[in-house]
Amino acid sequence: MTHPNPHRLTDPAADPPADAPSGVSRGDVLRSVLWAVVVVSTVANMAASFGGARTWVHLLCGGVTVLCAGTLVVRNLRGHK
Repeated sequence: MTHPNPHRLTDPAADPPADAPSGVSRGDVLRSVLWAVVVVSTVANMAASFGGARTWVHLLCGGVTVLCAGTLVVRNLRGHK
């Protein structure tokens, strides 16, 4: 005999409402892209450090990292209001 999960909020057999959101929002995509850019620019900065690149490469990578991280922080703070 199967027992229903008391922690489940919806009935699994029920159809989703017609006006239900599609699952992934534009905000979710933007957040994922920002995190990917933060990681890539950080790794690029680290590679530039080991490779002995010019100063402008470090500044460019660091600036991109700061801008994306700052955008993530601002979006997170605005989301909690």
